[in-house]
Amino acid sequence: MATNSFRSLANSPTQGDTSTSESPPQAGEPRRLGPVGWLRWSWRSLTTMRTALVLLLLLALAAVPGSLVPQKGRQPAQAADFRKRHPDLAPVLDRLGFFDVFSSPWFAAVYLLLFVSLAGCIVPRTLQYARTLRSRPPTAPSRLDRLPQHVGWTAPADRGEALLTAADLLRRRRFRVTVDLEGDGSVAGEKGYLREAGNLVFHTALFGLLIALAVGSLFGTTGQKLVLEGDSFTNTATQYDDFTPGTLASANSLQPFGFRLNGFSATYQRSGPQRGTASSFVARLSYTGREDGRAQDARVEVNKPLEVDGSKVFLVGHGYAPVVTVRDGKGEIAWQGPAAFLPQDGNLTSVGVVKAPDARDRTGRRDGLGFSGLFLPTVQLTKQGWLSSFPALDDPVLVITAYRGDLGMDSGRPQNVYQLDSSRMTQFRDTGGSPFARALRPGDRMKLPGGAGSLTFDGIKQWASFRIARNPSNGMALWSAVAMGLGLCASLFVRRRRVWVRVEPMPGGRVRIAVAGLDPGGTDRTGEEVTALADELRERFPALRTPTPAPDTPEPSHQEQK
Repeated sequence: MATNSFRSLANSPTQGDTSTSESPPQAGEPRRLGPVGWLRWSWRSLTTMRTALVLLLLLALAAVPGSLVPQKGRQPAQAADFRKRHPDLAPVLDRLGFFDVFSSPWFAAVYLLLFVSLAGCIVPRTLQYARTLRSRPPTAPSRLDRLPQHVGWTAPADRGEALLTAADLLRRRRFRVTVDLEGDGSVAGEKGYLREAGNLVFHTALFGLLIALAVGSLFGTTGQKLVLEGDSFTNTATQYDDFTPGTLASANSLQPFGFRLNGFSATYQRSGPQRGTASSFVARLSYTGREDGRAQDARVEVNKPLEVDGSKVFLVGHGYAPVVTVRDGKGEIAWQGPAAFLPQDGNLTSVGVVKAPDARDRTGRRDGLGFSGLFLPTVQLTKQGWLSSFPALDDPVLVITAYRGDLGMDSGRPQNVYQLDSSRMTQFRDTGGSPFARALRPGDRMKLPGGAGSLTFDGIKQWASFRIARNPSNGMALWSAVAMGLGLCASLFVRRRRVWVRVEPMPGGRVRIAVAGLDPGGTDRTGEEVTALADELRERFPALRTPTPAPDTPEPSHQEQK
């Protein structure tokens, strides 16, 4: 029994026996990585410049859908219209986050990966660059004559003086210099450190640009407002037609300022192939800022915004607003003023509505009136219908039709001020049963059937649409872009160059001076540096001249030489 136990113990693997344990990988067999190894490999792959460039390209591609598909946060009306026109495609795009690209998880993932990649790439390279700046230039190779750019000559000179002179000349050329007087007698010089500094500046500035974009997205605000001639605007959230604050911004962060639209003027090409094209748009404003509160005049044009207290006011559109007076069945004014009509084409064929919800009939009962119309700055009647042939007010006409009933303004549901909800209204009709419509010129009056009221076309005003934007990171983004350009120029045009000078002693008080250089980029600039340095050294330490035989001395024959 003891023998069998001993045999089983002998046959079983012991601590020192590795025959049944995992053997180390043989030559040529791929090495397996553990969890720590995979994490280390992933981090190194993520923090390379190549990965950062790939992520930057992916970020640019990820932003493309944001310019092709209307974003529901910034363009809610256009996004809703896109959903109506593409009922099959819209659910797919919505599931992918294309209607809110810049807040989608996949866009945030690419952004954060690029952020981490740049941070993990910049920090170690900056530390390595700092160590490089503190280190000495590399010592001279043993054989300078093997380098592609080298010059050598023999001169009667003191070895120490030649080395110190070479070091002084290199310093004048902005080389970092190390002199070895004790050892092999050489001078090492190196310059072009701005190349790596340019790379670091470029990527650091790109990092700053990403931070600026994040700050602008979080704390910036933007909104649009349509302002009629003579009306004013105050920079509060309730004054905007469309207001989009940043993720962490609020209405309290808006800067207190306001402006008044004193007038608007536009000029158009009257002839030629560009007929009807706008030559200029000018909005004349008077604005008050936060500092002194005094009104100041300003002109706002396309690409020439007004800047007030860190906010910019851009001119983005304009149109016409017919001035009308609506009287109800009792002859009282139910509504009066300009109504903004929205352009539909380049010739400013515009559509709009007029709403008089408090109008009353002859008996005094509330009976709202609504008008839907078409405004034509220069009227032209074609087979397709009423059109405008020119955007200026050459022959303005207001084509309008009328409705009566409940406008739905008391239902509590939000309603577009530029659209008429006629679902609970009845359209007026003439004696023949056709829809009641009239074409009015300024000063004309349209009487509604049955004495229900009238509409008078009093005149025309203009309106201008402004976009008010505030981005607290504009300065940071600008300087980051400038730094990126400077860093890119430095990394492209600055080359790392190394130059060595060795002075070897020779018999008879002579020295052998050798100058050589090396350019890792393979350009000719190092050859120019070597040639110029050798010429200056040769001027101070001229080469020995080899004596030449006298001209009248016959040369020995081949046999005499033997």
